[in-house]
Amino acid sequence: MLAHSQTEDRRLRVAVLGCSGSIGTQTLDVCRQHADKLKVVALSVNTSTAFLARAAQEFRPSRVAVADASRKDDPALGDLPSGCALSFGEDAVAQIGCQDDVDVVIVALVGAIGVWSCARALEAGKRVGLANKESLVIAGDLIMPLAARSGELIPVDSEHSAIFQCYLGEKADQAHAIWLTCSGGPFFGRSRAELAQVTRDDALAHPTWNMGAKITVDSATLMNKGLECIEAHHLFGVPMDFINVVVQRESKIHSMVEYADGSVIAHLGASDMRIPIQYAFSYPDRWDTPAPRLDFRELGGLTFGAPDTEAFRCLALALEAGRAGGTLPCVLNAANEIAVAAFLSGSCGFTDIDAAVEHTMNRFSAERVESLEQLWDIDRAARTEAARYLSARS
Repeated sequence: MLAHSQTEDRRLRVAVLGCSGSIGTQTLDVCRQHADKLKVVALSVNTSTAFLARAAQEFRPSRVAVADASRKDDPALGDLPSGCALSFGEDAVAQIGCQDDVDVVIVALVGAIGVWSCARALEAGKRVGLANKESLVIAGDLIMPLAARSGELIPVDSEHSAIFQCYLGEKADQAHAIWLTCSGGPFFGRSRAELAQVTRDDALAHPTWNMGAKITVDSATLMNKGLECIEAHHLFGVPMDFINVVVQRESKIHSMVEYADGSVIAHLGASDMRIPIQYAFSYPDRWDTPAPRLDFRELGGLTFGAPDTEAFRCLALALEAGRAGGTLPCVLNAANEIAVAAFLSGSCGFTDIDAAVEHTMNRFSAERVESLEQLWDIDRAARTEAARYLSARS
């Protein structure tokens, strides 16, 4: 339990940024199951005002924020409980997690918008449960020093939470390698030619995890795994080549750390995101599970394989960007967000995603990361270039 976070009723006070998404709704479920330990004091959404109103009626936060300022006249917001403060805009989303009555901020925002909220919460000295991988992919060179100086960063992604736990009680300098597991997505084993025929509905049918559309497509292209490698590089202070991606189709081993003596410590458990979400609250303690337990007698088996980086070019491109470092991961992420949005809208094909990312990366060099403002400029330029490329191909 956080030493600085005890309220009179001894509950941790929680802000959930992005409460209507997959991670956000599962975070609220953890808060619901552990109402004796967790108190929701702030919530945000991008556009889902009706969901926000329902959640506010249930959890009674002191304030809420809507990132999309055009929703100011949305009638759903008239259903907010009395006394609940309402604000609008991306800065308002970041601000609601920085108040004195917040102990833990769950950053469950999708995309580059999460970087600013993560940075602000850390500056305010909060524990951040980070489910926004872009915060470290784009700005890890800034976020990690900030976390070391003021706040506390606990990973929420299942793989990074697993690695974090595999390091506990061990000497990090005696680790030999990180094994970052990957389900392989819905197209495991398909050739490049077969991937070119993939449809939107095909890509959204993930075999294991229930996630939002953007992350599900990233999992299908394996870009998500590449972004997770860059995230792990920053979180655990290791070179990119220290991290090995291994396909684990059953998604029951969430990642592993191999040590100098050949011992491998693996984190196993049910495929349920509520477990790592809860650990971001409970660390260093463990609370009763929010999910069904895994019966290893019924599991049957565990399989392993290597990812196909020739067919799944996004993984290779992400590893390349991570090795180059600097601002190139920002370029990678921006181009990918544009390309995935185009694919979801039906304006480009599945393999056009990695083509757009590769084209955009080739138009930029890796510069030293100096500031968030510099990264925003590069982000905008990369988005413009990716959109121009895709428009020219259509």
